[in-house]
Amino acid sequence: MAQRCVIGILITNRVENAAQIQSVFTECGCYIRTRLGLHEVTENICSPTGLIILEIFGDQNTCDEVEGKLKQIKGLQVQKMVFEV
Repeated sequence: MAQRCVIGILITNRVENAAQIQSVFTECGCYIRTRLGLHEVTENICSPTGLIILEIFGDQNTCDEVEGKLKQIKGLQVQKMVFEV
């Protein structure tokens, strides 16, 4: 049975974590089908927190690999959803 894997990443310090996160995204770029980034922006502030949602292409091992690399970065909360299709 096929699976669809979605990884949610809550970033608590975007400035501090951005380079490490982008490095993982570059390394795993061929596995990332969809990437959506959300953070609060107004006229007066740019929030230090953010949420990224990734849809991963590949099997369970691929999803676990991407999740594992992200979980090694301090300051992130990483959660995975797997849908059977």
